[in-house]
Amino acid sequence: MVIKVERGRPTPEELAAVVALVQARAAALESAADGPRPADAWADPARTVPRRVPRPGPYAWRMSVWPA
Repeated sequence: MVIKVERGRPTPEELAAVVALVQARAAALESAADGPRPADAWADPARTVPRRVPRPGPYAWRMSVWPA
């Protein structure tokens, strides 16, 4: 990365602050471009359900404990 000062005479501290801000912004844009990571299959709670979940109804709670 090349930064060129067109006008003025910045102090080393001012120039270092500008470079730090530009680098932080570039890093933030890079991490945002990655997007959200897909969920791990092992973390999916649906994998622990051995069969279809019963439909809601008056006796659904009974069917939830019956063996498959």
